[in-house]
Amino acid sequence: MARITYRDAGVDIDAGSLFVELIKPLAKSTYKNKISGEIGGFSGSYIFPVNKYKNPVLVASTDGVGTKLKIAFMAGKLDTVGIDLVAMNVNDIITCGAEPLFFLDYIATSGLNPRDGVQIIRGIVKGCKEAGCVLLGGETAEMPGFYKEGEYDIAGFAVGVVERGKIIDGSRVKPGDLVIGISSNGLHSNGYSLVRKVLLDTMGFKLSDKPSTWKHSIGEELLRPTRIYVKTILSLIKEFSINSISHITGGGLIENIPRSLPKNCSVVLDSKLWKLPKIFELVRDCGDIEMAEMFRTFNCGIGMVLIVSNRESDKVLNKLKRIGEKAMIIGEVTVWKSKKPRVLIH
Repeated sequence: MARITYRDAGVDIDAGSLFVELIKPLAKSTYKNKISGEIGGFSGSYIFPVNKYKNPVLVASTDGVGTKLKIAFMAGKLDTVGIDLVAMNVNDIITCGAEPLFFLDYIATSGLNPRDGVQIIRGIVKGCKEAGCVLLGGETAEMPGFYKEGEYDIAGFAVGVVERGKIIDGSRVKPGDLVIGISSNGLHSNGYSLVRKVLLDTMGFKLSDKPSTWKHSIGEELLRPTRIYVKTILSLIKEFSINSISHITGGGLIENIPRSLPKNCSVVLDSKLWKLPKIFELVRDCGDIEMAEMFRTFNCGIGMVLIVSNRESDKVLNKLKRIGEKAMIIGEVTVWKSKKPRVLIH
């Protein structure tokens, strides 16, 4: 009887070792003298900037990319989902005013293909650089029989820091404040189960199909990476008092904005104040989906929501436009009345 090895069971240790060697220079490109040690150890060590903060508070987040990965597998394109992974975490951290410090990834698969893994890491590195944080480490797990061959699952973990006295928690929001929406660049990383059901399963679209009024194919649009808002928000909070920030992810505008509101406040939005991007129009029309369902599923063109005082709104908008953001007033804060929705969209 032939002796059985770990590789016979579906786990290739040599491929894992090759993968680590391939990604070392990628991870190092994010270090900027902020870490102690080398990638490949049992843990990562970050040199905390003790002189920069008087009373620091650490902020952490974890998230994944969800079923957007299915589109990446179908397209054979894995270099953008890593950006999504970083974005979903650092965009959450920045909502309280915290600057992302470092990021870690977890990649699970049936069997590691180092070339596929490097594609994912390249995206993660690009996202980390855009967010100004270090790729501190990660983990790769080969689990044959658990995942379909050629498929991956990825998760991310980010840690940031904010001065205790500068935490943005929504407590300063008051009736009369204005709501500013910063544009998304598409679906980001939410609602893909519904998108696949409508566009691919029901309508039978192929990823290579290109609607007549579009510049890109459906596949290119669905794999457009999530925008990272870190540098934009950090530049704003240096100059202005931002009362509340909401990252519009799963749950859409309806579910996410209340997470950054005090109990006595609600928000009224006017959907005529911004344009619904074409991808959302296509999904809505093909699926005959009510707008109420759209607003509680997708970002519908608004990736970040800021709440600011009336007197500062024009200055904040001007700043956003100067740094290249597409932003607009989309509503206002009102007194919340019991049994009424926290977010009304007209």
